[in-house]
Formats: sequence, structure tokens, C-alpha cells
Amino acid sequence: MDTSMPNDPQFNEYYRKHLQYLKLAGLQPKTIEAYSRAIRRIGNYFDCRVENLTTDQLLDYF
Repeated sequence: MDTSMPNDPQFNEYYRKHLQYLKLAGLQPKTIEAYSRAIRRIGNYFDCRVENLTTDQLLDYF
């Protein structure tokens, strides 16, 4: 699975906010890395269009 950072400005903004929320929630660094890696994989799989994913799309992915 591709865990590289997608090259999309809108995705990058969502990703940055996601990291901020995880840090503010007080999660451990390894947990933050695992969650962030999952978001990058999903972003790559769906061509960075993560803001409008449906439940069915996520179920198919997982």
C-alpha cells in the first residue's frame, strides 16, 4: 500500500488538521503515526478526495 504523502493541496490541509486534532487529543506519537499513515493510504487510494467519502466506499476499502 502506498503510504507516501499525496500531492494535493486540499488533502494536505485536511491532513494537517487531522494531525492537529490527534495531537490535541493527547494521543501517543506511535498512535498518531498509525492513524496518519492510514489517512495517507486512504488519500492515495481515493485520489485525495476524502472529504466526500461514503460509508459504502470506506467499507469497500477496508
